[in-house]
Amino acid sequence: MPVLYRKYRPKTFSEIIGQEYVVKTLTNAISMGRISHAYLFYGTRGVGKTTIARLLAKAVNCQNRKDGEYEPCNQCISCYEINEGNALDLIEIDAASNRGIDEIRNLKEGINIVPVKSKYKVYIIDEAHQLTKEASNALLKTLEEPPQHAIFILCTTEFSKILPTIASRCQRFEFKKLTLPQIVKRLEFICSSEGVKAEEEALEIIARAAEGSSRDAESLLNEVINLQPDIIKKKTVEEILGIVGVESVSRLVEFFIKKEKKKALEYLDQIFQRGIDVENFSKRLISYLRDLLLVKINPEIFDKNNIFTKEEREELKRQMKEFSEDDLKKILKIFLEAQQEIKWAELPQLPLELATIEVIDNL
Repeated sequence: MPVLYRKYRPKTFSEIIGQEYVVKTLTNAISMGRISHAYLFYGTRGVGKTTIARLLAKAVNCQNRKDGEYEPCNQCISCYEINEGNALDLIEIDAASNRGIDEIRNLKEGINIVPVKSKYKVYIIDEAHQLTKEASNALLKTLEEPPQHAIFILCTTEFSKILPTIASRCQRFEFKKLTLPQIVKRLEFICSSEGVKAEEEALEIIARAAEGSSRDAESLLNEVINLQPDIIKKKTVEEILGIVGVESVSRLVEFFIKKEKKKALEYLDQIFQRGIDVENFSKRLISYLRDLLLVKINPEIFDKNNIFTKEEREELKRQMKEFSEDDLKKILKIFLEAQQEIKWAELPQLPLELATIEVIDNL
């Protein structure tokens, strides 16, 4: 099976999920012919920076695109070569492995050569923050006086490491993490296209594990489909990916509420007997307790955060009422300390068990 995130990489702007502001601004500029010579795309990994950079390169060089339009045709020679990854006028540089002054000097030497087939020669510099200081200064000089036929698109996950002088010469676009519903919708589309049935809860687990990254979600889905090609079930997803579901930590919190120390310890033992990583479980528990605290302080937080399912929202709201704000702060501190001790403990589960006992004894 082909790698899903490559197979289903968007070929038009209309296929992009999320990033509405970025897409709207760029497509307006393309349709009006107001193309900048330099762009800076920044944001977390796997949210579409390089994909949209390639779409921009494809749109400005599309041979069939008419004035006032912005979508590439995906049929002309230019679009075809970019889709296939062999366009001579699209130069992609991975700054993580080509970060030195020599690479930028080569770029400067070639930039004045007119495009071979296209209107624009487009340079996409991925992980641009990893360029050395000398390379960044050399790039800055190129950005100050670029030829009319050149477009630069810098992509980075660490905006703060980009030289301010470089950033000031670029049109800047911040890429946001995708929401849970956006990623689930994308996964549903891929499953449907692949003829794979999937439980909605299973896709929600994959989407949450991706932490806002569409590419990570599609890679995880790829892994699950390879191991379970017929129907994707929630339980199997958790086992295959070693993911700790909300339900697992929510159940432990329920033992806290009911002050059932014996059952809580038995439950932890069952969790670890299943082979679930102690540190991963601890991190997920801390994240869940944080959610409880935030909802306790501001019940409207759900209106601003789309990472929860409807059922999870209801469960969080119910459990939140069983704790005071001070209780949740104390519990969080206890488990944060346990999290640090897990890394060095000969029995990794012991700090978590001791923390559980302390929490129930003091509620």
